[in-house]
Amino acid sequence: MQKSILFFLFSTLLLLSLTACSSQKDSFTNRLYHNTTARFNAYYYANEKILELEDKIREDHQEDYSQVLPVFYPVDSSTIEANEALLKEAREMASKAIDWHKISKWVDPSYFLIGKADYYKGQFEEAQNTFKYLNVNSGQDEVRHQALIQLLKSFIDLDQFEDANFVIDYLSKETSISKENKNFLYKTLAYYYEKRGETDMIVPSLFKALEFTNDKAEISRMHFMLGQMYQNAGLDAFAYEYYQKALTGSPNYERTFFAQLYSQQVAELEKSKDLKRVRDYYDELYKDNKNIDFRDVILFEKGRFEKKQGNLEDAIRLYTLAAKEPGENERQKGYIYQELSEIYLNEKEDFLKTKYYLDSALSKFKETDRNYSNLASKKEVFDQYAKNYELLTTNDSLIRLSQLSPEEQEKYVSGYLAKEEERLILEAELASEKENTGLFENLLAFGGTGGSAASTFYWDNPTAIQRGALEFSRVWGSRPLSDNWRRSSRSFQDDDSIESLSSPISATEEIPDDSLDSSPISTLPDKASLLSQIPNEPETREMMEDEMEDAYFNLGKILYFDLKQPDKSIGYLESLIQKFPDTPKKPEAYYTLYLASAEINANPDKYFQLLNVEFPNSQFTKSINNPDQVSGSQANFESGENYKVAYVYFQNREYTSAKEIVRETLNKYPLTKNTDRLLLLDIMISGKLETLDTYKERLQGYLQQAKDEKLLAFAEDLLKAVSGEEENVMETDPDESQDEAMAAETEEEDPAGTPSESPYKDNKGQTHIFILPMDKDLADNAGDLTAALESFHTENFSNERLRTGTIAISKEISILIISPFPNADRSIKYKETFLNSFNNDSLPEEIKNSSFVISIENFQQLNKRKNIDEYRSFYENNY
Repeated sequence: MQKSILFFLFSTLLLLSLTACSSQKDSFTNRLYHNTTARFNAYYYANEKILELEDKIREDHQEDYSQVLPVFYPVDSSTIEANEALLKEAREMASKAIDWHKISKWVDPSYFLIGKADYYKGQFEEAQNTFKYLNVNSGQDEVRHQALIQLLKSFIDLDQFEDANFVIDYLSKETSISKENKNFLYKTLAYYYEKRGETDMIVPSLFKALEFTNDKAEISRMHFMLGQMYQNAGLDAFAYEYYQKALTGSPNYERTFFAQLYSQQVAELEKSKDLKRVRDYYDELYKDNKNIDFRDVILFEKGRFEKKQGNLEDAIRLYTLAAKEPGENERQKGYIYQELSEIYLNEKEDFLKTKYYLDSALSKFKETDRNYSNLASKKEVFDQYAKNYELLTTNDSLIRLSQLSPEEQEKYVSGYLAKEEERLILEAELASEKENTGLFENLLAFGGTGGSAASTFYWDNPTAIQRGALEFSRVWGSRPLSDNWRRSSRSFQDDDSIESLSSPISATEEIPDDSLDSSPISTLPDKASLLSQIPNEPETREMMEDEMEDAYFNLGKILYFDLKQPDKSIGYLESLIQKFPDTPKKPEAYYTLYLASAEINANPDKYFQLLNVEFPNSQFTKSINNPDQVSGSQANFESGENYKVAYVYFQNREYTSAKEIVRETLNKYPLTKNTDRLLLLDIMISGKLETLDTYKERLQGYLQQAKDEKLLAFAEDLLKAVSGEEENVMETDPDESQDEAMAAETEEEDPAGTPSESPYKDNKGQTHIFILPMDKDLADNAGDLTAALESFHTENFSNERLRTGTIAISKEISILIISPFPNADRSIKYKETFLNSFNNDSLPEEIKNSSFVISIENFQQLNKRKNIDEYRSFYENNY
């Protein structure tokens, strides 16, 4: 009997296998076979490969806890390149599931996996087409919704927000979305708001996502993000609550550490008046061996605390120690250097150190990091400052040395080398002491002397090592190693292979070391290489003086226009005029001095008079004599149009008409984008109407003052052409290269006839905020006002969950922000109620009436452009 049953089962299975071979025949048996085989073979392996890749993306991503964590783990191209085999296998297996099991219900899920593989490979168009295909053709709602959400995510990745809005609207009308897909959808919505900078809307999206997940690790991470956003908003009680929640779900130790650190900050540390208790808290954290990998963070946070207390030197010391601490998180070092750069910029106004700390900060960030582009842009100004400052100080020192006799030069260099040797040995002795005088100094890792000055073993004694290095350098010089280096006494004067080192002889300002952890072993340049840098030849000195002339001028302009330091700008520009009285840059120097002096009320009339007396025909003189002149885009446009007309006259040999238009334009619009072109065209016209000597003289003057590289090159060619008294050159017609060089720079639209396109958009359906501009003094004392607003909100808008915050939009103006409002109508209703019902003694009626509402997207523009009046023009026309 038992044998009969076994035979029957075997026969049935064999029959099923034989009848299920067709992938097209739609029978129950066939569907059962293909569903089972597809699910547990091809589809299963394809899905596993995608999941494995997503695990790799999570593993390779280093969380930056100093910033709000991203909603999704960023996809690093290097991770994709290293795991291309996974994507290839996933695609192949998914394709087999489709080709071999056409009647199974796993065909559409396999198409979805192919779309995801293309998405991760960066083939967005192919991926989007797949997701769109599934939305139209799939009969499985689960897959359709997955595809739509993944399509939405790809649109957000590419900043295709109009397409994203369409998908969001489409999904909002869908029913029966599964719990897993709802979680994915709300996280993607949070990503949408994150990408658009609408921070207020990320929070409710994350709350909704939390409702549809049981993944403890995911819940912990989202709770941490909520804590960060509440802390940034100043809502410390909520921040503490969510940092504590982030500790549940077995997070890794790094997140646990930061959750505990930040929860303590928002709960007690930031508010405590017991400064010793706060410092002791950081000390205990530092001593805990579990936190060895986070000692740089602890020192950094303690430094920030000391900075808030006004202890700037302690903050700098702690930041420096933090930078020396070993750590795997390079970004943390970047934040340390960035903070140091801010101190030296804003507190100490040391622009050279600011530049070098910015260099160090950028070296620790990736180009994809959020603050990289902002730092890189900021650094450009300081690069120019450092280039000119260092050139000026170095050339000045070397020229002064050149005025000494050869004996005095050699004596000075010998003294310099002796002092440098003494300094290096002293630094080595200080490094060898390493006394553990405080918790935040480097801790001795081992017992015994720990490399102290008392150590007798050579490699434990930095002082001995430094002395040895200096002695080796003194005897053998700075030379490459060779096999026959064991020779008797040899001095550097005899070494013909010595490399010339470009160390400046003069004592210069200390420059921060990029790592702050360099080896104490240093060698000195030899005397001959230093003496060779002294410019004893008149030609070299003249070249250096020309460089100094440019440096004084450039520093004056950088300090006034870029660094907003009018007083320091005046110092450099006055030195320029005093040291180089015949400089061709004098008109622009006077002009900048006039602007800087006017800004600080330091007798601008002096430079007004100098410009008018010495350079009555200069464009800079015309500019200050005509303060009501049209400027900006309208001046650029009109001067460009006039230039085009004048140039056509010039090409047609109607030189007198061309001259009249050029002169009239230069008088009416003295300083525009087209000024250099107009001046050069005027010179070219003079070459046709005046003497050759006048033409050459004007070209030479132009070359010393113009800035446009194409125009300078063209002017040089013109001067070369007439340098041999070739008068016939002046009769040649303009060629294509001349036309290209002289092409006008004009605005695309006529700003007088058609208003330039506003940077602000009419997006009344977007989330809005209410803005109350005020001066800095009122903002600094807005505590009572904020409390009154909270009461006002409780009484009139108890269901809105409105939040209040203040930010500085410039040095003089701050804005009080109340948010969020779901759209313009709700924000305008709030404004009306505010104007009619809110009264507070600390808020003048004039400021109250200056309030306005703005969309989140437009607020990003306002915060970037810092021009409230510009936005008011848009606001009055659109609201």
